[in-house]
Amino acid sequence: MSACALTGSELLDKAASGERLSAPEIEALYGLPLPEVAAAAHHLRLTRRDPQTVTFLIDRNINYTNVCNVGCNFCAFYRTRRQKDSYTLDYEEISAKIRELEAVGGTRILLQGGVNPELGLDYYTGLLRHVKAHHPTIRIDAFSPEEVLFMEKSFGLSLDDLLDTLIDAGLDGLPGAGGEILEDEVRAKAAPARIRSADWFRIIDAAQRKGLYTIATMVIGFGETYAQRTAHLLKIREQQDRALRDYGGNGFSGFAMWTLQTEHTRLHGKAPGATAHEYLEQLAIARIALDNVPNIQASWPAQGFKVAQAALYYGANDLGSTMLEENVVSAAGGHGRHSATVRELIRIAVDAGFTPAIRNSRFQIIAWPDVDAALNRTEQNPEAERAVGAAS
Repeated sequence: MSACALTGSELLDKAASGERLSAPEIEALYGLPLPEVAAAAHHLRLTRRDPQTVTFLIDRNINYTNVCNVGCNFCAFYRTRRQKDSYTLDYEEISAKIRELEAVGGTRILLQGGVNPELGLDYYTGLLRHVKAHHPTIRIDAFSPEEVLFMEKSFGLSLDDLLDTLIDAGLDGLPGAGGEILEDEVRAKAAPARIRSADWFRIIDAAQRKGLYTIATMVIGFGETYAQRTAHLLKIREQQDRALRDYGGNGFSGFAMWTLQTEHTRLHGKAPGATAHEYLEQLAIARIALDNVPNIQASWPAQGFKVAQAALYYGANDLGSTMLEENVVSAAGGHGRHSATVRELIRIAVDAGFTPAIRNSRFQIIAWPDVDAALNRTEQNPEAERAVGAAS
């Protein structure tokens, strides 16, 4: 571990004050008692965001194709084009999924897929135009930096021209997928063909410069060191500094992290993964280190509802989204935890002592749900859902 001149108590005091920490100071946090690190992170969360409010988004993650030629060792979702269960959705199939989202009040789709060499630029631009024409109230955050890099290499356009073409067709933002650990030594071992960190940041930087939505991400459990985790956070912080300074404040809207899921992947039994303790520790340290990223998201798809609820006291102020559909993390995790209801996310927030609010993808509150109605509360039985045999 890198040397830190401060004692543990001094470091925690500095962290809780909101003063920016150096790389050695951030790395030293991993050696301190987790409850004390969590207390500093939670204090910052309460001072930087509305202390009573926990937000979430109603959205759907639509994976338009599972055909991919990158072949990441930690992915159980991708297929080659010759496999029987490979697919590429047509526009009407995607519309059917969006109509289900609209029916429950959803406002955003995450549109992501594998790197499918059979798809041309017309598929992507046509898809964006189709969604905007038929679902004008739905925001489209689409195509990870990995997918954008594929398009840039394949379609003969500069990055700027490519993004301008996608924006003209209806693109609103880029997902933060593909971040994992933004240290190439880790990336090369986990997925030799995966996008490298310089290209990930180059594409994110261009998107932020053009006013697109972006979010920072992190996945732990590849066997990375604390120094590499620290470097990942510092690269995100540096990019955020640049975006806030140069792009009119259009930086990362938030930060989301989860633990590596290896069930059904080639990394199963090879990568150590990460425990719930490590997840909460990393989340707390992210809140402290990322002093310029306002929103920290808890991950229920990978961690489960209980750990996500605990995360609200380790620096998180947001529960992510209902997701309605999720195929990639759940496939690698070997579980069916791919969606949450509005009621479930309300319950998580309320039971933790917070007031739930529905947001958009920019973390702006758009509605305050009726908690009593959502949880079937009545004056006669204010905790109706807890009753044995309560109606679902």
